[in-house]
Amino acid sequence: MYIYQLLKNKKIMYTSIQFVHSYWAYLTLFTVLIATLNAIVGVLGKKEFQPKDFRISLFALIFTHIQVVLGLILLFLSPKGISAITDNGMGAVMKDANLRLFIVEHPLIMLIAVILITICYSKQKKKLTSVKKFKTIAIYYTLALLLILSRIPWSQWFDA
Repeated sequence: MYIYQLLKNKKIMYTSIQFVHSYWAYLTLFTVLIATLNAIVGVLGKKEFQPKDFRISLFALIFTHIQVVLGLILLFLSPKGISAITDNGMGAVMKDANLRLFIVEHPLIMLIAVILITICYSKQKKKLTSVKKFKTIAIYYTLALLLILSRIPWSQWFDA
């Protein structure tokens, strides 16, 4: 019954998903950071790739995929999302830095970051040596982390 009411009321659904997306972002950022640092330490320390290292990169993959699904749902529910394009036109959206960030830059860059993490996860499983596994994760996850950090709407994070 509650889920039906939630789906019926777009405003409640939007605020609920926005809340989850905002706080899940902290967990996602933390797991990607840990996976990146773990891989860098593994490369520099010439460590043996252990099951825990595999799980750390797997958790980062899972968390980022959940975050991107929440973000895509939010893109369609948010007044700063697809409806802003239909209401104002793409030209107006591109001229407005705030709308451009939320509708174009943030979703696109986050998708690219998740694609990098997904490609990395698949590639590192095929590597035979620990050094190659750690190096693959270190490179791809660092690039993904930098992309994520570049397009987080920081002003909104600090206002919350």
